[in-house]
Amino acid sequence: METNKLYSKALLIAQFVVIYNIIEGIISMFLGYENESLTLFGFGVDSFIEVASNLGVVFMIKRIQQNPNSDKSTFEVKALKITGWGFYLLSVSLLIGIFINIYKKHLPENTIFGVIISIISIIVMAYVSYNQLTIGKKLNSEPIIADAKCTIICIYMSIVLLISSAVYYYTGFAYTDSLGALCLIYFSFQEGKECFEKAKGKSTCKC
Repeated sequence: METNKLYSKALLIAQFVVIYNIIEGIISMFLGYENESLTLFGFGVDSFIEVASNLGVVFMIKRIQQNPNSDKSTFEVKALKITGWGFYLLSVSLLIGIFINIYKKHLPENTIFGVIISIISIIVMAYVSYNQLTIGKKLNSEPIIADAKCTIICIYMSIVLLISSAVYYYTGFAYTDSLGALCLIYFSFQEGKECFEKAKGKSTCKC
């Protein structure tokens, strides 16, 4: 009975993350576009890519709840590959955006929304990661524990957004937004790489 409750809680958390990322993605992309902040816009795109990843997590939890020793389903593998290509595409797009920003000497209009969104994201993802890790340990489930550790990358990306947005807001340093986007490229590329490794059965999160 306790095991079923833990799996149900893990599933509920995964479903919450899907909904949260959709809302976060819409708001971040809209405000990033309106305020011409490449880092915030890229953060919003990342949130949408995470939706595909977390849909795979939802199916994963349902699968291991029924059979803990079962292999990844076709849907999970496809979700991981789509997510991986999404992260790679995001990395390339951000890199192009950085070059354009530097060439045109473009500056964001306002980054206060990046500060607000990043703080909310850090709090939410920290709560999610802690609960995933706690549930994973109680169930002795490596997939859930691995997913909890990979959620930490979302926190890192939120910290990048927070620092770049706050520094620009208070100092107006011209290249802050581009530097923040550059950091997002690193984490986005790492997430993409790990998605393909997981799809091949190498479930090792290096965060």
